Amino acid sequence: MSFYKKVDKLFRKHEKLIARKNIMKSGNGVCNRFKYPVVTAKHTPIFWRYDLDRSTNPMLLERIGVNATMNSGAIKFGNRYCLVVRVEGVDRKSFFALAESPNGVDNFRFRDYPITMPETDNPDTNVYDMRLTHHEDGWIYGVFCSERPDPDAAPGDLSSAVAAAGIARTRDLVNWERLPDLKSKSQQRNVVLHPEFVDGKYAFYTRPQDGFIDAGSGGGIGWALVDDITHAEVKKEKIIDFRRYHTIKEVKNGEGPAPIRTEFGWLHLAHGVRNCAAGMRYVLYLYMTSLEDPSKVIASPGGYFLAPKGKERVGDVSNVLFSNGFTADAPDILPTGTWGNPVVATVQTGRVGSPLFPLHYNWLFGEAGINGSVISVDGVRPTDATLADGSYPFTLSYYGLYSPSHPQAQQIAAILQDVQAMQTAE
Repeated sequence: MSFYKKVDKLFRKHEKLIARKNIMKSGNGVCNRFKYPVVTAKHTPIFWRYDLDRSTNPMLLERIGVNATMNSGAIKFGNRYCLVVRVEGVDRKSFFALAESPNGVDNFRFRDYPITMPETDNPDTNVYDMRLTHHEDGWIYGVFCSERPDPDAAPGDLSSAVAAAGIARTRDLVNWERLPDLKSKSQQRNVVLHPEFVDGKYAFYTRPQDGFIDAGSGGGIGWALVDDITHAEVKKEKIIDFRRYHTIKEVKNGEGPAPIRTEFGWLHLAHGVRNCAAGMRYVLYLYMTSLEDPSKVIASPGGYFLAPKGKERVGDVSNVLFSNGFTADAPDILPTGTWGNPVVATVQTGRVGSPLFPLHYNWLFGEAGINGSVISVDGVRPTDATLADGSYPFTLSYYGLYSPSHPQAQQIAAILQDVQAMQTAE
């Protein structure tokens, strides 16, 4: 096969991988997994990994190896789902690169060039695991682990390292401004910036630890307020989500992505680590903090939300589920094929207010039966009373989404007919 035919084959195979539709697998009524990982080492651009010049690489060898893509920060930017991916080369060094998708579940495509991350006066040996926060000050912040060798390591100790929280910000996910690392009395990993000011200050979720790997005396997920993000320093820190004996987070725990504001509180996704016969096991769990005081935990389930299963228990680092990115999103319709040729019915009730801000009722039918979600406005939920007195101000829309082949299709259709009859009566 000629050189250029081999090149063409590489690009065709790569495009097939990127364009592959992901498939939602059955879940447990709370969450669903997809069949394929959204980003892998093979998703990285061909021209990153191959010298495509026949004169310098006549055998078309893969010159720059990519070992893994992992631990991505996530954000919805405009109409695109964007990941700031940790790309690790076969030399163990990591760098950040942006991959984006139109739907968040497949078709993730890397931009042509990795992110150029400026250095501080003390250059990083390695950078990874960025958390993204779109802050109310208008900037998008990336907080990540900055790794350097331990200056106090004994002679011959080439494994000891020091972890600090690197901070950078951007407005376009292309051009990044590097700020000084977060100053702290202890090493810090899994540091996350809260999306809003708290008492006029920037708020950080921290994870103080004695060593690079071991939490040591570090008690769990911390909370610290900072006056100036451009010279961030932890002067006072308190633990808000504690490590506990004989739980999923007895060895250590850490904040995942920036929390999501809900009408009930701030929803947090975190990881917990325990020891078992196979080594350390990483799982994901949820907890919630107060809207009035984001440092106050108001709900904390005892078990995990997600744990590694199947192929997830094997890999470069085995038995690990880790997340530092999630987004809140409610698409109007699910991806084609998810429910088998879904049918969408829409009814406008003509209530008071502007049709530009409709309330969406998404009736989704799974193993748990019928589920509904509503959008509150300034903390006001739509009820008969709030709709009647106008405190819920906007037009109400109902959406029914179902498959004709669903076992409850007749019941769903009956519900929609009832809604339509209510509108007609009005």
